Amino acid sequence: MIYRKEIDGLRALAVLAVIVNHFDKAYLPSGHLGVDIFFVISGFVITASLHASTATSLRESLANFYVKRIKRLLPALILCVAVTSLLICLFNPAPGSSLKTGIFALFGLSNLYLFSEAVDYFGNSASLNVFTHTWSLGVEEQFYLFFPVLVWLTGYGRLQDLGARRLVLWMSGLSLLSLGAYAYLSAVRAPAAFFLMPARWWELGAGCLLFVFMQRRTQPVRLPVVGPLALVVAIVAALALPHDHAVPATVAVVALTTLLIATLRPETLGHRVLTLPAVVYIGRISYSLYLWHWAVVSLSRWTVGISPWTIPVQAALMLLLAAASYRHVEEPLRRAAWSPARQRTIPYGLAASCAAALFLAVLARPLSGWIYTGQPVKAVAGGVRSLAEPYTLPDGSSTWQGGKCVIGNNGQVGKIITVEGCTLGDFQHAQRRVLVLGNSYSAAFVQAFDGLVMSNRFAVTIASSWGASPVPGVSNGGVWNEASDYYWKEVVPSLTAQLRPGDWFFLISDLAELTPAKPTQAARARLAQYATGLDKLGASLAGSGVKLAVMHGLPYMRESECEPVLAARQWFSVAGGPCKFLSRQETLARRSALQQVLDAPGLSGKIVVVDLMPVFCPGASCRYELEGGPMLYRDVWSHPSVEAARLSAPVIQAVLAGRASSP
Repeated sequence: MIYRKEIDGLRALAVLAVIVNHFDKAYLPSGHLGVDIFFVISGFVITASLHASTATSLRESLANFYVKRIKRLLPALILCVAVTSLLICLFNPAPGSSLKTGIFALFGLSNLYLFSEAVDYFGNSASLNVFTHTWSLGVEEQFYLFFPVLVWLTGYGRLQDLGARRLVLWMSGLSLLSLGAYAYLSAVRAPAAFFLMPARWWELGAGCLLFVFMQRRTQPVRLPVVGPLALVVAIVAALALPHDHAVPATVAVVALTTLLIATLRPETLGHRVLTLPAVVYIGRISYSLYLWHWAVVSLSRWTVGISPWTIPVQAALMLLLAAASYRHVEEPLRRAAWSPARQRTIPYGLAASCAAALFLAVLARPLSGWIYTGQPVKAVAGGVRSLAEPYTLPDGSSTWQGGKCVIGNNGQVGKIITVEGCTLGDFQHAQRRVLVLGNSYSAAFVQAFDGLVMSNRFAVTIASSWGASPVPGVSNGGVWNEASDYYWKEVVPSLTAQLRPGDWFFLISDLAELTPAKPTQAARARLAQYATGLDKLGASLAGSGVKLAVMHGLPYMRESECEPVLAARQWFSVAGGPCKFLSRQETLARRSALQQVLDAPGLSGKIVVVDLMPVFCPGASCRYELEGGPMLYRDVWSHPSVEAARLSAPVIQAVLAGRASSP
């Protein structure tokens, strides 16, 4: 394939869009779709490479192909992963998730690990994982396992027109299936659509089909009205679409990129723009720039943060690292002979990946925490780490058995939860019974009921379902939908049936999704469903004499994507730390729509609201850290810590036991 400078120019557009989006999504909401531009380009370039192959056997073809890929991808990746891993250990006392992602990335599997984390309700925030961006390399490398075999078996490059027709037939069919899977999974299981190669095949397939199509033409395509520059503008416009339009924006970017490559001609203004020397250079270093940009962005979130004042320095650092990597690592090792026997490049590459993986494993295990340079943070009291960890009352009278009282995921649908093992106190002889229900936030408040049980002779049963809807009837389109439905239709009724007149039904859930920073039609619909569901639930319980309590929305800490260690004062947080929290006034304003629902006349007398604002926002600002070090939140998902649960106990006790009290 003849080198085309405009392809590098298009790479520059793609990587710059990704970088802008990663600095701040508000600047270019769909800028992450620059990765999808890369996919189309990769499909185009890889097909060209395989078409030019002179191999006489499948084994030779695959060996030649993988030697090129290893020399092209591995050296810069290993350097970036090793250096970034060492650096994150300086600022993160528990970098296990990042290091695991890095190990998987070395073998082209990080997208699978990140997918498993994405469907884990307690998976670490992607923005704080220093190797999140390597998911796209995993998609491409998994595509490379199958595509070269398909090219050989169809005879493309060996059987002339017959091979081309076969390849087009297979790639068209597989790409249509992939596009259908992407659209379907985007609606029902978004992480699968995002991370898994089969749902991305169609994007690389578009580049493949484009190359085959252009091989049959002697001139670029000429569109009667739209020129290449207009297509560039259209791509940028698609990159600026709100993230809510992910599927149409992705399809548009792939289609426009395909058209742009097909129509670029030297005499057009679009071609001249994309072949400017500076643009081409950025395109040539785009792989190293893509690797290092996220390392800079993510490490900055762990230290100085990202602001208009830091972005110029961070952007310059990205370019410096990428240029050095390209000049001293990527290009020299790509062109060098790694061994007199060319095929040995493959085991050499695998050995280098294994050595780097061993280095990361040592950082993760024997050296875990040893090179951390910050002050340790005691985020959770009493050594309690997991929300599903058993908890025993201080007087030793009863134990909540944790995982036995939780619907963990869709695979646990059918699990039976009973009061035995899930109750603090004597359920049979209790003065009052309290049934605590909700998503993972309900499990976070286990330690808030000690006084009610030991001093007031209450029995508190806690049964949670990760990701559950806040009340029956609220749509849950996420990966927890099946578990949520089972929870509300099967588990909750069986437990509610054991409540007596005067007992409590206490709802504790994260309600932040009902009142997002930028209200959407879907959020308004969910809030309306919540109001209706709450009204029906209150009426149903009132008929049996059971009282309904609802915990009000907590401060919107999750949106800050802040680990407890980031909220603490550290020497490396020179700008005061990267965590930005809403004030008390901003928090009250954000949840005003929820407040209107809870204050609705129709709910008067049906519910009692437990509001923990005095605990989390006692003054003008909401707090993350208490004086003396303890944290009010245990993780990046902003689940309240044990300290926060115990500070909340007097407020909860005042409501459920009917006494006035203050935290």
